[in-house]
Amino acid sequence: MSEQTPSQAQQSPQPQPQPEPGRLVLLTTTHRVAPGLLSWPAWETLRGADLVLTGDPGHPQLPPVRQAGVTVEPHTAETVPALARSLAEAAAPGRTVVWIGGVDGDPGLTDALARLAVEGGLDPAPVIELLPGSYDLPGARLLDLVAVMDRLRSPGGCPWDAEQTSASLVKYLVEEAFELVEAIEEGDRESLREELGDVLFQVFFHARIAEEDPEEPFSIDDVAAGLVEKLMYRHPHVFGDADADTPAQVEADWDRLKAAEKQRESAVDGVPLAQPALALAAKLASRARKAALDVPAGTPAAVPTPLTEDTLGQALLGLAAAASHAGLDPETALRTAARHYRTAIRTAEQHP
Repeated sequence: MSEQTPSQAQQSPQPQPQPEPGRLVLLTTTHRVAPGLLSWPAWETLRGADLVLTGDPGHPQLPPVRQAGVTVEPHTAETVPALARSLAEAAAPGRTVVWIGGVDGDPGLTDALARLAVEGGLDPAPVIELLPGSYDLPGARLLDLVAVMDRLRSPGGCPWDAEQTSASLVKYLVEEAFELVEAIEEGDRESLREELGDVLFQVFFHARIAEEDPEEPFSIDDVAAGLVEKLMYRHPHVFGDADADTPAQVEADWDRLKAAEKQRESAVDGVPLAQPALALAAKLASRARKAALDVPAGTPAAVPTPLTEDTLGQALLGLAAAASHAGLDPETALRTAARHYRTAIRTAEQHP
């Protein structure tokens, strides 16, 4: 075998550099954040892409993206697998293609792309990246609840929801509250989450109805704003320069600030009479104790010894059973006594 001459060696073909693989970027965004509020990596990728595509010509991100000088072309396919293949093929070697995902998340698209990669249906296959362009903030799903509530109450929504008033919903609000209490007492986490949602729905429902009031409308945002102001005002040890190192100090400051805020003249002002009679009686007794008012609470009765949650419950159960046996309604009887007790507290305040 003859050896190559220097001139022949110089003419030997040199390996050609391989182009960079294509890059397919799936850009996800959330409709719960204002359009255009994208992450810096998202903007860099959009502005440096060779091709930007979307399947939704009305996508909320398109106006700000186009305003930033990025050309976005519409792209459709009859099926999800066909869409996956066309996007992968568009990301040819050396090219970056960005797909602005739909607000529904493009169900099945990532699975179809993964199937293409596994089956080796593309040669060469592009690098596929998932790039979150914006994220939901804590509480963002509450915006969805606002939208759902608006849909239910708007023309073409739910006839039953549309005819409800705050008064007609009271019984459901009370029922949902009791169901939440039951879930808490039973320690059922799944029920707790569900019942919290049902109570939250009642809040949004009442706020949506209030928004339609022709004379004094307010929205769920007004409700939330008022709550934020109240919480900050009543927590000066957190949002101000006050000191409160113990729960007892916090509770005392809370009562003092609440009384000043509500301009209450009596210790029993603001105690809702519609609550269950036993809770009403306990609340009135608590208010009288905090105000250092020596007002007898009903007729002295035998107190179980030792007084524990169990012995107290048994005693109350026995009284309820005795009332039933005598044909009396313990709820009505206790509510009547509680009202008299409230009057006695107010009298004691006026004539110390």
